[in-house]
Amino acid sequence: MPPSSSAAPDALPLPFADLLVLELASVLAGPQVGQFFAELGARVLKVESPAGDVTRTWKTSAEAAETDVSAYFSCANWGKQSVVIDLTTPAGQQQVRELAATADIVLTSYKPGDAEKLGVDYDTLKHRNPELLYAHLTGYGPDTARAGYDAVLQAEAGFMHLNAAPGQEPQKMPVAMIDLLAAHQLKEGLLTALYHRARTGRGSLIRVSLLDSALASLANQAATWLVTGHDPRPMGSGHPSIVPYGTVYAAGNGRGLVLAVGADRQFRQLCAALERPEWAADPRFQTNEARVTHRATLETLLRQRIGEVDGDALLWELEKLGVPAGAVRTVGEALALGSGRAMQLPAAEGGFPGLRTVAFHSSAWPQVPALSAPPRLGEQTDELIAGKV
Repeated sequence: MPPSSSAAPDALPLPFADLLVLELASVLAGPQVGQFFAELGARVLKVESPAGDVTRTWKTSAEAAETDVSAYFSCANWGKQSVVIDLTTPAGQQQVRELAATADIVLTSYKPGDAEKLGVDYDTLKHRNPELLYAHLTGYGPDTARAGYDAVLQAEAGFMHLNAAPGQEPQKMPVAMIDLLAAHQLKEGLLTALYHRARTGRGSLIRVSLLDSALASLANQAATWLVTGHDPRPMGSGHPSIVPYGTVYAAGNGRGLVLAVGADRQFRQLCAALERPEWAADPRFQTNEARVTHRATLETLLRQRIGEVDGDALLWELEKLGVPAGAVRTVGEALALGSGRAMQLPAAEGGFPGLRTVAFHSSAWPQVPALSAPPRLGEQTDELIAGKV
């Protein structure tokens, strides 16, 4: 029976408190999914080769050389246990098969065919565990044995082409966005599979590719080509069908700011805040359609006027008027805000804080507790051998 509605929320367990996740994936997309489940209560056992997840070595020049927990590794590996197993050996393969026999979820990111060579593919593992959910992340799908790398997928799926100012070279986004989009697809697939298993008692194979995840996320840019037959043009941070939206303006006090004016009413309020009410009455700018047509003229006027005012005062006035706008902040400035601090995982003793992957809240479970810090390579291997993990 479901718990009584009068039960105290803090008495309820986290939603995945009874799940065991076996993570055979590395780098970012798969481990992000692993941390997602760890944050919501699952026990996540990260199986690493003797060399470890490659991201342990991806360090900036500011990081300490003596630790094997890099900033990059820490962005996706909180709350896990690390065990070293050599999957190139029969003994290592047998160890993983035994772990998978009691697992709820196995996360993998092998090139097509590699899991079969190692004897840890879905068809092999499901015989001992019919309820197993096996998540397989690839670059280009099950029929293409080509390794998938985020930067390459950003180029091939059209993102880099669009992420450029007119006349400038294409740019990669500063985070591995395709990996993160694929991680979300993998979470959705696994949550759907968990629901299916709860109803039928059967496990399943969930496949996600970086390419499909990227293409599915092109949204209005893809629709533009599908509907009109015209390829979307690079526009920097501007928007192809809304003006003013996304362009960065430099205010008189040096503050960089962005507007996201999606309605004619908001544009009228913007004009009032800038003390230029005549712009709202100008036929060239009265409607969004007209503003798109006369984009260059309006952008010139806005750049000139915003360059004359105090950016912080303008942002305050726009907030009062309900006009979407924001300051251009650094990462550090964003994380130092109250909202940024709330998303941080507390630092373990002698360590550094982390960032949550779970950005939603639910009345069905208590606040997500603190997680253990990203594990050192093989930190729980001895315990596993002793049967304590």
